[in-house]
Amino acid sequence: MGQKTHPFGFRVGITEAHKSRWYAPKALFAELLVEDFRIRDYVDRRLNRTPPFAAVSDIHIERTREELTVILKTARPGLVIGPKGQEIDQLTQDLQTLTGRKVSTKIIEVQNPDTDARLIAEAVAEQMKKRSNFRRLTKQRCEAAMHAGAKGVRIQLSGRLGGAEMSRRFQTRLGSIPLSTLQAHVDYACVVSRTTYGTIGVKVWVFKGMYTDSEEE
Repeated sequence: MGQKTHPFGFRVGITEAHKSRWYAPKALFAELLVEDFRIRDYVDRRLNRTPPFAAVSDIHIERTREELTVILKTARPGLVIGPKGQEIDQLTQDLQTLTGRKVSTKIIEVQNPDTDARLIAEAVAEQMKKRSNFRRLTKQRCEAAMHAGAKGVRIQLSGRLGGAEMSRRFQTRLGSIPLSTLQAHVDYACVVSRTTYGTIGVKVWVFKGMYTDSEEE
């Protein structure tokens, strides 16, 4: 058995905060959990899988008794908001219909998309669909992340790479990635690329430095 753990789950409650921030009694908990999943699924399909392809990297959900707040982290806030705020109003309305609650939507801009694991993984997955050369593609992405200020990056692809008969794993890494150090800020994402040959898994780890360093800055 592999002794692997999810880099984000490993740090929750120690150096990372939860992505769903609310408290509920036992009777309501399951219902709200499923609702959170539905919201994330809907927003992902609406903004990432169909035009405008707004590069949403993370969705945080907060609840109070009266209101539900959805916080979107995106590299293209202009596309999420739309002309005169039409897109965001429509999205808020659709989420209210979906949940039956009062919803408010907030947007946080991702300052550095080249070091965001989710956005790197999405970009690689998209290029894999277009039959790009995976070796060159992963190398370019790793170098771009390092230039953008990452301390280390690793991209792993697994599946029928290049349409080969047998599936295999391929990985590119630059810099260091201290996975077992809890103080290390490691961003991780796993995205599935559905190609004509079958599905290819794309995993990305980005080491952004220590939490203690960023606090001092």
